[in-house]
Amino acid sequence: MEIHIVAPGDTLFSLEREYGVAMSLIALDNGLDPAEALVPGQALVIRFPRITHTVQSGDTLSSIARQYGVSLRVLYRNNPALGGRDLVWPGQTLVISYEQRPGPPIQTNAYAYPSIGDDLLFSTLPFLTYLTPFTYGFTPTGDLVVPNDGRLIAAALSIGTAPLMHLSTLTEDGGFSNELAHLVLNNSSLRATLIGNITAALRSKGYRGLDVDFEYVYAEDAQAYANFLGELTRTLNPLGYPVIAALAPKTSADQPGDLYEGHNFAAIGAAVNQVLLMTYEWGYIYGPPMAVAPLPNVRQVVEYALTEIPAGKIWLGVPNYGYDWPLPFVQGETKATSISSQQAVALARRYGVSIQYDARAQSPWFRYRDEGGREHEVWFEDARSIRAKLALIPEYGLVGAGYWNLMREFPQNWVVLDSLYRIESAAEL
Repeated sequence: MEIHIVAPGDTLFSLEREYGVAMSLIALDNGLDPAEALVPGQALVIRFPRITHTVQSGDTLSSIARQYGVSLRVLYRNNPALGGRDLVWPGQTLVISYEQRPGPPIQTNAYAYPSIGDDLLFSTLPFLTYLTPFTYGFTPTGDLVVPNDGRLIAAALSIGTAPLMHLSTLTEDGGFSNELAHLVLNNSSLRATLIGNITAALRSKGYRGLDVDFEYVYAEDAQAYANFLGELTRTLNPLGYPVIAALAPKTSADQPGDLYEGHNFAAIGAAVNQVLLMTYEWGYIYGPPMAVAPLPNVRQVVEYALTEIPAGKIWLGVPNYGYDWPLPFVQGETKATSISSQQAVALARRYGVSIQYDARAQSPWFRYRDEGGREHEVWFEDARSIRAKLALIPEYGLVGAGYWNLMREFPQNWVVLDSLYRIESAAEL
């Protein structure tokens, strides 16, 4: 795999001649429309096929997988045109393998709302060890608020991806309720009811584990939260269900702030099987323009977490989104628009601007002026920024990557991930 940075005058045809890779493959791996111009500064992933197969009459994807001794998941990952579906036709060319050394094993997870479309869901599932439908809530009486998760669970299981149940204190208005957390954390009868309902849902729905995400927990409830997570672990582990907890991106034990004070890294790390570091949202919807996950900030959170929690328990959070801020930024007034990496590149193309790359933050960005004359600043993720983040996982010996979230297209992210690592399947857990 190589990452090519588009120079003025580059085209898919010129890249095909430069690298000896079909322009159709380059377009698929990067989610490009061949009819649209490339953007100067745009990062493109180039993979080099080693073995290909031309589909013959009577071939099926399963028979091709058996012929070459590879899994269906590998064929799906090597061939984005399949869209994660078992459909081939005579004359079609499939990539069996690429010119790359097998990377170290990694586990991956991504969160998805029940509204996700089938095309996006199935095209991404082969790259995931886990899929986490978002989200189960609960009432003040301990009853679960159940999402429409059946389709996502069935899709995940059909392709060798393990579904994880997600429990949060998210309310209908979209905020996390510290009052609801306080209520359950300080009422043993309510906790018993909630844990019983969680256990029943895990069994009946076919989930493979539990992911708990209580945010903005009161500082005075920090130990009670860790104790609750410990109760879940002691109840669910004997039944074969691991417990994972999401952690705010802290850089010290005594870090002030409503997001941080209720998360005691040492206590939570000891209470659960694994944790997810939510290493994103430095650049956020109401904040000043900056990278969503600047690499030095991400590294600082990881290094603090390692002083409290073993590396083998830690997942690295990875953002799958960016922001477009109107300028000038005014604190309390300016609101950014959340966008995908594909939309960011489309904006740069539309307004004829080049994409820049911040070497310190390890993140792409650009500015443009809209039709009304207002300037905007955009920060997003690309193949370079994703490669830099994913490199932290083997560097620190972490478990894997957890993506927030799966709802935006970002084809080259999955190509980079697959080129660097061997993604574990549910069967390997």
